[in-house]
Amino acid sequence: QVQLVESGGGLVQAGGSLRLSCAASGSTFSINVMGWYRQAPGKQRELVATITSGGRTNYADSVKGRFTISRDNAKNTVYLQMNSLKPEDTAVYFCHAQRLLYGLVPNNYWGQGTQVTVSS
Repeated sequence: QVQLVESGGGLVQAGGSLRLSCAASGSTFSINVMGWYRQAPGKQRELVATITSGGRTNYADSVKGRFTISRDNAKNTVYLQMNSLKPEDTAVYFCHAQRLLYGLVPNNYWGQGTQVTVSS
């Protein structure tokens, strides 16, 4: 199995920056994509950004140009650099990983979440 541990959340003023980290451990072989999702109170969880092992990225429209996702495959770690933060970015941010067993069977794993709060 895969365990994901997030860190780097906190309180920041609007316009500021934060960098989230997510370290994967356990059976990390064949993890093909990692990403970040977020969930604000009273709202559904939404995709923020994803990155494949080859470095291909995808972003939600709401964060394009402000957030950057990256990964260090050797360390099995994914990062989310968040700049120009807005109050609407306030949410619990969850790390996600997909492991493709035998190249066929997808397994999904989630971290425990880290709180990001942006004050106006």
